[in-house]
Amino acid sequence: MSTSGTTLKRIHREISDLKKEDLGDISVGPVSNDNPFLWKARIPGPEGSVYEGGIFNVEIVLSHDYPFSAPKVLFQTRIYHMNISEKGNVCIDILKNNWSPALSIFKVVLSLSSLLTDPNPADPLVPSIATEFLRKRPMHDHIARQWTEMYAKPPPSPASPSAPSSQSSSSAGASPDTGRTSAKGKGRANAQSVDRDRAAEPETTGIDLTSEGVEATSYPTRGSKRQKDVHSTDGFIDLSEEVESNSTRSGKRRRVEQLGDVIVIDD
Repeated sequence: MSTSGTTLKRIHREISDLKKEDLGDISVGPVSNDNPFLWKARIPGPEGSVYEGGIFNVEIVLSHDYPFSAPKVLFQTRIYHMNISEKGNVCIDILKNNWSPALSIFKVVLSLSSLLTDPNPADPLVPSIATEFLRKRPMHDHIARQWTEMYAKPPPSPASPSAPSSQSSSSAGASPDTGRTSAKGKGRANAQSVDRDRAAEPETTGIDLTSEGVEATSYPTRGSKRQKDVHSTDGFIDLSEEVESNSTRSGKRRRVEQLGDVIVIDD
């Protein structure tokens, strides 16, 4: 069918009028300048309705004899509604018998937004939903909200990266030498602590070797609090008194040999 100049003139006039209208969050217009007969509308779920928070995309196709015939409207976003089919077809009076050339695309979109707030159970396109709306309203509303959450909820916008704080910047920009200096300081402190612990410990047994014998003095250490006088003859250390004493107490005799600078005690 050929397009008359009247149809194109009417479409361009509506495009111009839309720029003067207060659409709020609704957006509507031709998909491209090359095809003025294909329009897209974006209708947010009305506040307080079961569709609140959803964004519903609608396709509007104008006929070549527009405005003398009603446009074809198709919901591209799934919606749980008694007057909108699963395929997106819409049942509303102004798109059928009540269409008038005095109406416009803007008024059609406003009627679609009102249909989300006030469905019409008297003329349903999906009778089962209309019955549920009338008899089991809580269940109807629950499912409608579920569908809105699943199909119409826009994806969350990516969060913008926050500026790093001055404290984080100073920590990140700290010189590596600072960490090494701190580590060195901790190392010196640990070394000094070890030296103090060593200084606090008692000295080990000192052995004085003389020509007449070996005199060993045992200083108090862990597990020993006695002092001994040891005399050596021909390389052997005589601990007879101590051995006898120990033998009496424990029934054991000890033999002590001096091998170079090492003293071996056999139990």
